Amino acid sequence: MSDASDDPRDTNRQISRRQFMHVSAMAVGATTVGACDSSPAEPHVEQPPPVDEPEPVVDPTASVYAVTGTDLPAMTRRVLNDMGGIGTVVHEGETVFIKPNMVTLPWAHMQSIFALGECTKPEILVAVAEACLQAGASEVIIGDGSHAPELTWENAITLDGSTNLAAEAARLTMEYGRPVRATSLEVDSPEWVEVPSDTYLGPISVSSLVAHADRVISIPVAKTHSWAQLTLSLKNFVGIAPLWRYADLPGGIADRGVVFDHSSPAAIAAIYLAMVQGVQPDLAVIDFSIGIEGNGPNISHGGRTVDMRTRLGSWLLLASPDLVAADAMAAWIMSHNPNRVTQLGMAFDMGLGECRQNRIEMIGPTLQDLRVAWAPAQMRNQPAAAQATCPGRSCTWAPMVG
Repeated sequence: MSDASDDPRDTNRQISRRQFMHVSAMAVGATTVGACDSSPAEPHVEQPPPVDEPEPVVDPTASVYAVTGTDLPAMTRRVLNDMGGIGTVVHEGETVFIKPNMVTLPWAHMQSIFALGECTKPEILVAVAEACLQAGASEVIIGDGSHAPELTWENAITLDGSTNLAAEAARLTMEYGRPVRATSLEVDSPEWVEVPSDTYLGPISVSSLVAHADRVISIPVAKTHSWAQLTLSLKNFVGIAPLWRYADLPGGIADRGVVFDHSSPAAIAAIYLAMVQGVQPDLAVIDFSIGIEGNGPNISHGGRTVDMRTRLGSWLLLASPDLVAADAMAAWIMSHNPNRVTQLGMAFDMGLGECRQNRIEMIGPTLQDLRVAWAPAQMRNQPAAAQATCPGRSCTWAPMVG
């Protein structure tokens, strides 16, 4: 996205956080598939073909910053500094919401989900939260709505096993005198706010902790996905919608797939891109330390762990205030052609950011230096949901808040 002074959407993004009912949604359309280049559209295929060499960048409209290394906190500080510091995004007195991907945190007591590559590493979250406090943030909220109503943040343990996210949030709160909270959106959200969408769902509920934050930061881990092709900073926002309205609890595991249409990558993208449109996030930091390839988003679905120290020789972080550009560059690094990733073309058509590779400037290592072999997912989309809200389907549990 362009600088706020040049972007007519900048005023609307603040309105959309606080006055959702007065904002008009941009058309999404569940069957819309855009393209990230200006060439004639090619037939849509679910699996990415071999990736051509990147085109030379001309007249860039977005920048993505990349750093490599093996020390995640130091890498996080460095990539933020390279983009001019977190102060280019977060300002004195602002509240910040950080959205990680904690899809399998409910099972973290059983296996090392972070070493498997299924979830965002706590080291990165802590480093970003501290940077926000140093920039003057009045409060930092880290939150997700995974597959269980309440998450145990003590189980979000760093890769070296020395600490956990709950302990680090308490430490930062004590050191800076301003709160850092790890929250389970299902039980900790004071209310649910509706953002407009053109999908069959109509307005979509999202947590007020996200909707009312001054700044929103998406910090996903790089993974392929059997229903969405890739799950990166855009797809990450599925977790801000309430389980009580959009999920069921078969066998005690909450599944938004019973209401959110997962019948194609475009169908599910229409839903989470509407949420992105309403929330208007400010920054993406993509965790390329240990991720998932193949039939993700986790090992139990048939995904396989990718440790970038083995593929690339080091870990990698990407950062950009343009989430679409960050995801497009991540796709190239994962040997996926962004022109064939449905969500990116749709996001570009909605004006959410830049996905044309030849308009995105990489700061740091080049795409050629960073690209690695990364097996795509086989698309295994499920039939479309029949109804739009859980209450009409006899919810497994009643709303806990709001």
